[in-house]
Amino acid sequence: MNQDLYLLSKKIGYSFQNLELFKSALTHRSVRGSNNERLEFLGDSIVNFIIAEALYKRLPSAKEGELSRLRANLVKGETLAELAREFNLGHYLNLGPGELKSGGFRRESILADAIEAIIGAIYLDGGISECQQCVLKWYTERLQLQALQLYIKDAKTKLQEYLQSKGLELPNYEVLSIQGEAHEQTFHVSCIVASLVIKAEGVGSSRRKAEQEAAKNLLALLEKPTL
Repeated sequence: MNQDLYLLSKKIGYSFQNLELFKSALTHRSVRGSNNERLEFLGDSIVNFIIAEALYKRLPSAKEGELSRLRANLVKGETLAELAREFNLGHYLNLGPGELKSGGFRRESILADAIEAIIGAIYLDGGISECQQCVLKWYTERLQLQALQLYIKDAKTKLQEYLQSKGLELPNYEVLSIQGEAHEQTFHVSCIVASLVIKAEGVGSSRRKAEQEAAKNLLALLEKPTL
């Protein structure tokens, strides 16, 4: 195993028996030959199952709709890309020349797909039990009850419901800047509703947190009593 694969395997907490699976999981379709698309397909289903089971066990009184919303938040591309950044996964990806030039190693969709591909590869290499242990370890903080309560009805959900009740369109979130190294970034995000003359901004250690902060700030402005 070369040094990069060894370091990444330490970060994700799993040592592959079949290194070709590991290499395939890290290879984007922009590279000729074997790539991670099939593994991504498999990993997508597996992470949905693992997170669904974890939520079912952790929240025995939660309704189906709440569980579905929680799972959707935990397995969406944005969250998977956050996990990838925590592993500095972009550094280890095998990308074609075009993707390298365009900064594909930072692209959210490519990072999210690679995480799903790694999950699929771990499943094929070590079975569902090993795969489940890895995924649950990665999600430790996100699956804590306090964090889950925030997901159930977070600021973005509250803002969306408020805007819908007023007959307004949904907000747009835009990343204004990303500062810091890959393992310690600060995101600056704006939240805008096109038909309104106000906007709000938020800052956080991840895009999700910054968007939540921006949504909370915009909701506070909208709910502020007018003189």
